[in-house]
Amino acid sequence: MSKDSLIDHVICAAAQAWAGDGEVLATGIGVVPRLAASLCMASINPDLLMTDSEAWLVSEPVPVGPRGDYVPKRETWMGFARIFDVVWGGKRHAMVGPTQIDRFGQANISMVGADYRKPKAQMLGVRGGPGTSFNQAKSCVVGHHSPKAFVSGEVDMVSSVGYNPARLARGWSLDDVDIRLIVTNLAVMDFGGPGRQVRLVSVHPGVSVQQVQEATGFPLHIPSDVPVTAAPTDAQLALLARLDPHNIRASALPA
Repeated sequence: MSKDSLIDHVICAAAQAWAGDGEVLATGIGVVPRLAASLCMASINPDLLMTDSEAWLVSEPVPVGPRGDYVPKRETWMGFARIFDVVWGGKRHAMVGPTQIDRFGQANISMVGADYRKPKAQMLGVRGGPGTSFNQAKSCVVGHHSPKAFVSGEVDMVSSVGYNPARLARGWSLDDVDIRLIVTNLAVMDFGGPGRQVRLVSVHPGVSVQQVQEATGFPLHIPSDVPVTAAPTDAQLALLARLDPHNIRASALPA
């Protein structure tokens, strides 16, 4: 599969994360998550709410990149304070791109390395990950599926919680954690396996189940029948061309 075709498969698969959400605020952090949320709002779940990535709710997704003559169709102001009101009320579903994920779904966007004082690589910090872990649904996109991303032990820094009883805050249970889909350049996964084990949902065209397991640092729950990820439809491709007129998504996956 070509790189351009692969990224369209990834975006269309990721768009399904919000399919049954109804009226919630979709936040896609990064080009692929944002396009996935936009595609979902435009074709799958019209009740989805989105901002213009600035401070307004919009009635249609705003294209990524330079806007030219396009004017966002703004409906109402959606400042930071209102965003947090929505988050604390459990009415947001965010899609993020963590550097590491472990078998619990714990994500790391902060640093890589065993020593916090001298990390091998420094990223964003935990940001809002700890607090929003309990108050909203979350899905993930990982551009390069490998054991470095899907680590064998715990992530180096738990930036957001997952289905790990040892990391839960006092008074919370595993039922308060809501991690939906993980979409990568190889496959689609969720936490539908026994005991919330990561389950292989589908593999992208040309990818084998064995390849996905070998690229994952922990055992996956593999059903007896793993389908191939559905190809984008002509209508979806037309929407992506409108939502990404500058083809920014072409550089979203590693070379």
